[in-house]
Amino acid sequence: MPEKTGILYAAAIVGDGRGKPLSDTDIAAHIKHEDLAWIHLDGRHPGARDWISSELDYLDPLIVDALLAEETRPRIVELDQGALMILRGVNLNEDAQPEDMVSIRLWIDAHRIVSVQLRQLKGVRDVQDRLAAGTGPKHSGDFIAMLSARLFERMEPVMTGLHTALDDIEEEVMETPSIENRQAINTLRRQAIIFRRYFAPQRDVIAQLRTMDFVWLDPPAKRRLQENLDRITRYLEDLDAIRERAQIVKDELANSLADRMNKNLYILSLIAAIFLPLGFLTGLLGINVGGIPGANLASAFWLFVGVLTGIGVMQVLVFRWMKWL
Repeated sequence: MPEKTGILYAAAIVGDGRGKPLSDTDIAAHIKHEDLAWIHLDGRHPGARDWISSELDYLDPLIVDALLAEETRPRIVELDQGALMILRGVNLNEDAQPEDMVSIRLWIDAHRIVSVQLRQLKGVRDVQDRLAAGTGPKHSGDFIAMLSARLFERMEPVMTGLHTALDDIEEEVMETPSIENRQAINTLRRQAIIFRRYFAPQRDVIAQLRTMDFVWLDPPAKRRLQENLDRITRYLEDLDAIRERAQIVKDELANSLADRMNKNLYILSLIAAIFLPLGFLTGLLGINVGGIPGANLASAFWLFVGVLTGIGVMQVLVFRWMKWL
């Protein structure tokens, strides 16, 4: 059956934190019982839509389309005593970028949980492991509180990595600023912008869910959702701080590079100022006409070199006296 429907995981949540795996023949029957069951599907499987449409025929077609849509954003839609929820977690899959966030689509009510993924999400696997260990959710409200908590906890190392990367860039800019730092800063700011794009609506989803009066959303679950809301709000504040710090570091880098360029131009200007009169004299005496002083004197060249050296030394002394050097 899973080969035909795309079911990746199926379990009955018996109420004590354990998940009882459902066999192929039990899934269709259990999904209609009042006992809570969780069915997790592969949204890319061609049979997933047919299974949802047949087993959850009471769902609005718009809900089914949202569960299987290619592109989504975090949101929540209430329908009677159930809710469509779309959440996202950081992409921790191999050879993937964390900011390429992975969505999890859920239909959840008091008796069934149907989740759909297009790509693997480690937060979902965490809940499955807890059900196998007997420390999983006990009801639907507990499930969504635990799943959102695991999604947000998985974000913590990524946020710490952003702070660490920014600290390293800031230290490097202060010590040895270079053009390469600009690209690193731009990459960091781009990551922060992408994360914030998904974190902000995700915060709104949790905040809205807390205010809903579902029978399966008890006070303990709402308290845990409040903790999750506080966590995602802190992440958003951190992202804003990272963007502001990155802009400050970028400005400092621009100032450092400008100071370096100004210093180089200043040195070149001094060199040009020193050689300007020397070049004038050599150019004047290099004209190919008669009457050039010392033309018939054997030591005239060395005398002229000495004069130029003296003029150069005198210019340097004048520049130092005027504090240009």
